Amino acid sequence: MKTWLAALALSGMALAQAAPIDDLVMAAELNDPRAVLSLLLKGVDPNQPDGRGRKAIFIAVREGSLRALDSLLAAPETRVDEANAQGETPLMIAAIRGSLPAVKALVKRGAAVNREGWTPLHYACAGPDNGVAAFLIAQGADINARSENGTTPLMMAARYGSGDLVPLLLKAGAEPRAANEQELTAADFAARGGRDVMARELRRVIEERQRAADAAK
Repeated sequence: MKTWLAALALSGMALAQAAPIDDLVMAAELNDPRAVLSLLLKGVDPNQPDGRGRKAIFIAVREGSLRALDSLLAAPETRVDEANAQGETPLMIAAIRGSLPAVKALVKRGAAVNREGWTPLHYACAGPDNGVAAFLIAQGADINARSENGTTPLMMAARYGSGDLVPLLLKAGAEPRAANEQELTAADFAARGGRDVMARELRRVIEERQRAADAAK
């Protein structure tokens, strides 16, 4: 009994000593826009990490807390392009989760669609999509963006994305002949993912594109 009471007392002390940023991150996690707005109006910096190293905007995106995200994005001081420890922006996280509402909200707020290395479009092509890739392309996403190792969005879609992403990217101008640092094309990515039909189709498209290029010389 004494041990339980001691634990309860320590828990109460921890809550009482919780920093305002911890409250903000919790409000984002619980999708509580009023609490988010109240804390922001009190001067809490939304870009600071909480005691566990988490930032409110990433938590809101990860948890699908769209109302809390709207409150965070309404604050001029919220930095929408600041990357996490893995080099990922909030827009990239929203893209890989296939959260089109979050993606649209972040882009409207000014989040960068294009960036060096891995891009939101790469991430969209590795997730459930839900129209995210098409939206990013419409917003000017570089269809043939290269990651640090030369991977393109088409390669990601070929191995990980939904079946309609590859045709979408090809129609938008994706280059199927592109190869990464390991000399792997999107067709190879599809084959390594066990998508043999897609791999064959991509090889056919590659051959057609190459014939057309040779004929144009």
